[in-house]
Amino acid sequence: MTNTSRGIPVYRSLAELPSIEGETVAAVGNFDGVHRGHREILTSVAKEAQEKGARSLAITFDPHPEKLLRPKAAPKLLTPIPVRLQLLATTGVDAVLVLPFDATLAKMRARDFVREVLVNRLHVCTLHEGGNFRFGHRAEAGVKELQDFGTEFGFQVHMHTAVRVHGLEISSSTVRGLVAAGDMKRARWMLGRPFSVHSTQARGRGVGTRLLVPTVNFAQYEELLPAFGVYVTRLTIGERCFQAVTNVGNRPTFEGVGFGVETHILDFEPVDLDESTPLEQEFLTRLRPESEWPSPEALKTQIFKDVARAKRYFRLLAGD
Repeated sequence: MTNTSRGIPVYRSLAELPSIEGETVAAVGNFDGVHRGHREILTSVAKEAQEKGARSLAITFDPHPEKLLRPKAAPKLLTPIPVRLQLLATTGVDAVLVLPFDATLAKMRARDFVREVLVNRLHVCTLHEGGNFRFGHRAEAGVKELQDFGTEFGFQVHMHTAVRVHGLEISSSTVRGLVAAGDMKRARWMLGRPFSVHSTQARGRGVGTRLLVPTVNFAQYEELLPAFGVYVTRLTIGERCFQAVTNVGNRPTFEGVGFGVETHILDFEPVDLDESTPLEQEFLTRLRPESEWPSPEALKTQIFKDVARAKRYFRLLAGD
């Protein structure tokens, strides 16, 4: 067992989970992004559990099932598991159970999962799920089957309709599509917060224990990044937060440089930073696509324009 920074227990398998006395109110899902739809379900779980004097539990999987079942088609994640756990801890649930998604779990029939995991091990009295929930071997069971299992095994099933924002139905796949297209505004609507990337400083950049220039290059990142382009961002280095402009892309003006996530800090002050310092980059809005410029001087002129627009964005943000 581990704990999130907010103090709730995280169990990495059923074997880690202590014996449960009393009942559990739970929700099962990948919860990638922990978006506003997920939060509605999980806050309902926490509220009902509190009213009943039961335990509230979020049950998720690691890795994402698609990475085992269809690795070539598996989505790049909005929130890798460490970030997902931190976000789940803010929903009000008592604990998180992370089920290792392996070949054994992938082959488990839906009825066996309900009986062995939800009923016998977790003592679930109510399960909260979204309308597109599917589970079991080859995703054989959905809402109707889950309700039938609830009748058979004596637990309630609370189905939540999809949350909509500005007329758009929220789902993890929709948010991924928005981020991949660079639409940070609509992604923020659905997530309820800016899309962010958690990483560290790239190796080999000559970074010691002090950052003395206002440029940070992110280490290689395997999960979802926004579309190539220039963004207004906020960069958190340890406990310090800075306004910034970030380029995501291949930096084509400079031959052979290759892909990178490069951030220029606007309100820079020297700060402690080495290759293990945690970095969080929030993407607030996209300024423009990435372009190839005829010369470094032309690029420099454009960067001045980007910085001016970013500073205006932050001034307007401060005035809200």
